[in-house]
This record gives sequence, structure tokens and C-alpha cells, in this order.
Amino acid sequence: MNVEIVSLTEENLVEAPEREEYPFSCKYCLYWEFPEGCIELKRKEDLLAKKLDWLRNARSSFGDCGKIMYVDGKPIGYAQYAPPKMLPLSAKYPSGPPSEDTVLIACLFIAQKEYRRLGLGRKLLQRIIEDLRKRGIKAVETFARKNDPNNPSGPIEFYLKNGFRVFRDDPEFPLMRLEL
Repeated sequence: MNVEIVSLTEENLVEAPEREEYPFSCKYCLYWEFPEGCIELKRKEDLLAKKLDWLRNARSSFGDCGKIMYVDGKPIGYAQYAPPKMLPLSAKYPSGPPSEDTVLIACLFIAQKEYRRLGLGRKLLQRIIEDLRKRGIKAVETFARKNDPNNPSGPIEFYLKNGFRVFRDDPEFPLMRLEL
């Protein structure tokens, strides 16, 4: 199995892995970036254009803010992260808001189930942590899910196994934190 992890760019966003559930790919998802402003967008082309605008602005002001994971040339994993102010929905979670001095992992997802539980999510997370450490980031946070491992945020057990701790608890989406 040949695994490659690359930085998310405007050029490769279109390769973000597909999935069966709505919105069918992270390239169309605007959940964290525009909590109220994209309800009227229905066409995939419009959603992708809006996501590209966000990505362009995020990379311009913050730098690298995502990864795509490929296995044998096939995109199977996606991660997106940025300062919480660039992901405004994070302030509305009951266990939020995330700390202002951190980077928030909004998504870390292995889209195809046959590639899960193979250590690929851990590799993707380790690459993100490595990149953030090099940039001088002191901590990373994320909202994990307690009751459903099949979600783009990732299950709480995954983050606990990878050194995160519960920073603020919640019955469904606790805020997890890892000091770097």
C-alpha cells in the first residue's frame, strides 16, 4: 500500500475523496466556514467555488490548512484545520468556543470505510501535528464525536488514543486538546 499525504491546495481540492452521505465530498462542505451564509447554494459547482474562495483566503492569511491522503493514487482521506476565527461555526458548539491561541482541526476523515482501522487516520493526524509544530503552533483542538465513529470530526476514542484530552466536555461533541 503506497500512502501519500499532500497539502490541500486550490489545484487539488477537486480531488478530495467522495463519500455516500451529503454533502458527498469535503470539497462541497461549507459547514465550518459559513454557518449561515450558504444555505441558498445547492449546485456542487457553486459550493466548490465558495470552498475554493475560503481555501484561497485561508492559505493566504494562515498558510497550509489541510491535507489529502492518497492510497495507491486514490484519494481516501481529508483533513482541514485553521485558526478558530476562520471556522466561525466552532464558536457555536456547546463545548466551545475553541481557544484563540490554537488551531482547530475541523475535519479529519477517512471517507471510504474499507480504509478505516488501518492506521491511516493516525498517519494523517501525525502529519498535521508535525506541520503545526514546525510553524510554532503550541496547541491543537478539535470537536470529537462521542456516539458515532462515522463522521468527519472523528470519534473521541481516536483522539484519546493519539494524546488528546477532553478540554471541555459535552454529551455529544466534547472539545479535545493536544499541547504541542
